[in-house]
Amino acid sequence: MTSELMNIIESLIFVAQEPVSPEKLKSILSDFEGVEVESALTELEYAYAESNRGIQIQNAAGGYLFITRPEFDPWIKKMLHLDKKTRLSPAALETLSIIAYHQPLTLSEISAMRGVDSAHSLKTLLLKRLVKITGRKKSPGKPLIYRTSNKFLSYFGLNSLKDLPTPDEIEKILVEEQTNE
Repeated sequence: MTSELMNIIESLIFVAQEPVSPEKLKSILSDFEGVEVESALTELEYAYAESNRGIQIQNAAGGYLFITRPEFDPWIKKMLHLDKKTRLSPAALETLSIIAYHQPLTLSEISAMRGVDSAHSLKTLLLKRLVKITGRKKSPGKPLIYRTSNKFLSYFGLNSLKDLPTPDEIEKILVEEQTNE
């Protein structure tokens, strides 16, 4: 039964638009025991990790999704006509990191931390769905409140914000890079 269950889980992850959580899989596969679903999911992860295939399963944003292996990016970009890499600008990356580490924040709080108007960078992040609006602050003017989205977690291969490097880890990495130059 595990082989059939693995195939079912594989097809559910394949058709999903967002990472599929183990809880969601268990609720969909209610005909099976939760332990069976977890076991089949673990075996499926192992099978993809051990195979040398063009796709792999990644655990991100609290769920599972299929991704292509990074070494095949040049061919995928060629097929999809993605000649120009759509990278985030340094300003957008700075804005995104401020939101990730200090959320929830308003536009004025983000701009104050950066020392410049961040409206354009924030708009870019909203369009790319890396950031989302989660409500309004109970203060004069009731400004919008921003947080990172599940797409942010998925994009950076994180399960949760707890997986972000700590300031000490970042400092250590920067020191190591400087000594290697």
